[in-house]
Amino acid sequence: MTKHSEVVISVKGLRKVYRIGNEKVVALRQIDLDIHRGEICCILGTSGSGKSTLLNMMAGLEKPSKGTILIKSEAIEKMSEKQLAKFRQRNIGFIFQSYNLLSALTAIENVAMPLIFRGMPKALREKRAKKYLKMVGLGDRYHHKPTQMSGGQQQRVGIARAFVGTPEIVFADEPTGNLDTKTSIEVMHIMWRMAREKDQTIVIVTHDPEVALYADKVVNIRDGDIQSVEERPEDDVYEKFIKPYEESFITADDITEAASAAL
Repeated sequence: MTKHSEVVISVKGLRKVYRIGNEKVVALRQIDLDIHRGEICCILGTSGSGKSTLLNMMAGLEKPSKGTILIKSEAIEKMSEKQLAKFRQRNIGFIFQSYNLLSALTAIENVAMPLIFRGMPKALREKRAKKYLKMVGLGDRYHHKPTQMSGGQQQRVGIARAFVGTPEIVFADEPTGNLDTKTSIEVMHIMWRMAREKDQTIVIVTHDPEVALYADKVVNIRDGDIQSVEERPEDDVYEKFIKPYEESFITADDITEAASAAL
């Protein structure tokens, strides 16, 4: 796998100050960061480090106090709310720690939701939603509502919803925060695979170093400042985590069948 050179997100001189009464709280001090197309970038930090604020800035959910945020060469901090909404619908998907599924809707309806805003006909929306639910291993949960699914299954629905519109960028806020270790690994594997298939960029915010193992760029943030940026070859992630995970699902029957075919 080859590292891409195109910068899809560029943050320069980013600063965020909140006013609480007469006091100023500096959430981000001076952030400079480039994220390339096709990268899986993990922003790693403890509670209060500024990682979620940085994600919100990049997603256009909050305005910076100072600095610029270019996504696909467009300065999102200068956009109006209407412009931002259209920009996000075209280019960005979201995965949330709390799943953020609509409880009254089925898995298909939740996944198809972003496609409504693109004006896609209902039949086509449902067909596409089913395709992505199959991709995350929920081909038998089309008509289940969130209360009828486990936390891991709900997060898979959330992943399918984030990727169904094939956005160029997916922002994931603590995507494994409510999951056990086994389910967290499954979720990270699904996200990694789906992003690689379409050459999409994922920006993950987490406090969990285990999640950071799946990234090819790890940004360590503390007290509103970037402390370090670690980059690793994409092949390293595949060889160490993705390939062993996939191979662990090879059954004894598969091995026997392969051995017989080789004779």
